[in-house]
Amino acid sequence: MNIVQPAAPQLPPELLAAFRAIVGDKYAVTDAADIAPYLTEERGLFHGRSPLVLRPGSTAEVSAICKLATEHKIALVPQGGNTGLVGGQTAHHGEVVISLRRLDKIREIDAASNTMTCEAGVVLQIAQQKAAEADRLFPLSLGAEGSCTIGGNLSTNAGGTGALAYGVAREMALGLEVVLADGRVLNLLSKLKKDNTGYDLRNLFIGAEGTLGIITAATLKLFPKPRAIETAYVGLKSPADALKLLAISQSMAAGSLTSFELLADIAVDFSIRHGIDIRDPLTSKHPWYVLMELSSSRDDARDALESILAKGMEDGIVDDAVIAANLSQRAAFWKLRDEMSAAQKPEGGSIKHDISVPVASVPAFIAEADAAVVKLIPGSRPVPFGHLGDGNIHYNVSQPIGANAADFLARWHELNAVVFAIVMRMGGSISAEHGIGVLKRDELPDVKDKVAISLMRGIKAQLDPLGIMNPGKVL
Repeated sequence: MNIVQPAAPQLPPELLAAFRAIVGDKYAVTDAADIAPYLTEERGLFHGRSPLVLRPGSTAEVSAICKLATEHKIALVPQGGNTGLVGGQTAHHGEVVISLRRLDKIREIDAASNTMTCEAGVVLQIAQQKAAEADRLFPLSLGAEGSCTIGGNLSTNAGGTGALAYGVAREMALGLEVVLADGRVLNLLSKLKKDNTGYDLRNLFIGAEGTLGIITAATLKLFPKPRAIETAYVGLKSPADALKLLAISQSMAAGSLTSFELLADIAVDFSIRHGIDIRDPLTSKHPWYVLMELSSSRDDARDALESILAKGMEDGIVDDAVIAANLSQRAAFWKLRDEMSAAQKPEGGSIKHDISVPVASVPAFIAEADAAVVKLIPGSRPVPFGHLGDGNIHYNVSQPIGANAADFLARWHELNAVVFAIVMRMGGSISAEHGIGVLKRDELPDVKDKVAISLMRGIKAQLDPLGIMNPGKVL
């Protein structure tokens, strides 16, 4: 990891001219300095190489690019906001990059059908805002929502903080438009919630990370806009107590519980220490915290949240809590949570795990993983946080204080093996919401059903017989 790649292979001049003609000179990027931002992902773990970045402005242009690439056996890497964390959007071997950011149109908002049809390059935050302007909610929400795109969200089957109530990206898509490797356009755009006309081809492409085709548009589900949102920041003693509070919340709030985030004290400390204008919402420190949110179409969310916290205190589960008094305070609570990944950077090397286990197993997983990690690398600092409501924990490990970052990161896969062994024993997944990319590609055959792997390879061969669609990713 963090390897400087050799120079990208050059395309023949006539082929370069043909690609350039499809998108226009302005949108064919060949200068090395201009290409560079497309080749390094956010954490700097992966550095790619490419002779050409194409920025198509329509599905027809994406189709023409794929058709030409197939004719000349040119490998392609589709890219959205370049916010992925597993190297899936990086051109590792000199492939041509297709940036979909110019496909940024909202084609339609149908409030009656509760749907929005938008192109792949629409930034997630823009999709949220456009839904809100139509008095609707698009509930997919994650830390990178200001720069990640709908196409990337679907290609990685993103999760986020609203998955507890609304599901992951796959569950928010009713239909897709996809360009296949040979340039054919598969039109699966639909507003229908019920459609049993054969195989569900749509779901082949969601979570496929661009290895089967390029998503160019999607019809998304919208929901009624909540009239009341109440947010609480809670201090407690352990993940086991957090699990008990989750059970109380789900029992008392029914379907209005929309977020339930578990935060270790070290993750909170990092955010406060390294973030800008981030403060501890509580007056004293606690070993663990929960950030929870209720959303309701009625004005009863506040009462429900107060009742939940009162029950938690009565049962000895909640040690302290504060409910956001206004929108600014709610935003401050979420900023503390959203900055947790970035706040680990000043602490040195960080080895990441985006895992999920059954919700009931989260406390045992954290306890076992903490012990195993510290035994393997004495002084290492586990920094667990994430979506307790759906069992998805970002189990990150920061280097020992004063250690050499490169030496620590060199043990990435060794540490992965220890953590993943616990995950699999508990019936979990080594990738909950970030995808496989290249980071977890080599581990996938060891944790996935052998028949499933065989079927995945068969589907890949059928849809992309030349292997030009994001090669080397997932499989």
